Amino acid sequence: MLFGRKNPFSATDAFPLSDAVLEFDDSSSGGARRARRTLDGFGMRAQRNARHQWVAGISAVLLFGLALAGFVALEVVDSTLWVVMAVSAVLGCVAFWMFTRSDAGKEIRHRHLRLGVVGLFLGGMLVLVYAAPVTQILLGPFAFVALSYGVFAVPRRMLLGLCAAAFLAYGLVIWVHYLLRQDEALLRLEVLHWIALVLSLPVFVVLMGKVQRLYRSLYQASRKIKNIQEDAKRDTLVGCFNRRYVLAALEEQKQLADETGIPLCLAVLDLDHFKRINDELGHLGGDEVLRSFSRIAQQGVRGGDVFGRYGGEEFLLIFPATSLLPALNTCERIRAQVESHAWTGLLRGRVTVSIGVTQYVLGESVLEFFSRADTAMYMAKEGGRNQVVVEEPVARGDSQAADTGADSA
Repeated sequence: MLFGRKNPFSATDAFPLSDAVLEFDDSSSGGARRARRTLDGFGMRAQRNARHQWVAGISAVLLFGLALAGFVALEVVDSTLWVVMAVSAVLGCVAFWMFTRSDAGKEIRHRHLRLGVVGLFLGGMLVLVYAAPVTQILLGPFAFVALSYGVFAVPRRMLLGLCAAAFLAYGLVIWVHYLLRQDEALLRLEVLHWIALVLSLPVFVVLMGKVQRLYRSLYQASRKIKNIQEDAKRDTLVGCFNRRYVLAALEEQKQLADETGIPLCLAVLDLDHFKRINDELGHLGGDEVLRSFSRIAQQGVRGGDVFGRYGGEEFLLIFPATSLLPALNTCERIRAQVESHAWTGLLRGRVTVSIGVTQYVLGESVLEFFSRADTAMYMAKEGGRNQVVVEEPVARGDSQAADTGADSA
């Protein structure tokens, strides 16, 4: 028994595996919202996706340019054609970038932008095939590359429609070649190539559509798992970390402090006269006080601190890699914010918090660490409440020496 209460680190509160403690930067509700926005493809992830799309698109153009350069090196096509292709690609990228930055570009859906990129890529290759029929060798493989770029964002029907338009355009190129050249051998070769594309590209799109559905299913499952993980470490009533998570974080940080020697502090926060508030306002009113206090406290903590509800009206605040003075300043800031908060009705001027804070001593157990912070909190209660009390850390060697001296006396 500790201060007349059940051992807070009993077997029923066994610490989970260390991978349960994912990131300490999510110690506020804003962190949870940022995490879910990231999962949904907003914010930083959306920017990374845009960069990846540009890298993928430009890489495909560079690969095609490299293949065409091989044709030039073998003197199959004239170098002027390569220069025209390179200039057109640069101008196209600049025009596309300017369009995406414009108001009209921002209103177009992502799938339509990708569809446009694939269409432009296929159209550019058909123009080259018209100028130099020998380049149709590149049309087949790079058509698959272009469709692969859009297959995970563009609906299957749109891709099939784009393929149909490309087949019609390619057929028109073949017909113009025959009218201009009257070369039956070239006509047979191009028709065979056209038939191969007509039979293979739609099948590729259909098969990749199944992969697309699998990808979406996995993505949705991943979202659900992330949301479950996020909910599992949150207190459903007040929104901060729950008891299980904050105790796991405390154990994790204790082990890290033992291994590296970095400082670690812990604060125990307890609302003053909460039983009286609960009796006067009822449980619903008391719950609202707890939620308001949790929001105030989470606004006052720093990015790397871990704030969670231990139980009832008692909360824990872990300060990783933090010495005693910064931890004390944060606790005092929270205490002042709670006291000066615009509580309404019967709560005005009556909601305060008592806080005990201490610094970890290397080698002590988590229970000893918690006990010293808890003792400081009770000293704050006995000293008149609405205050922060510091339990100064004493090295284990000094403590043992003091105990030996007292026994000898």
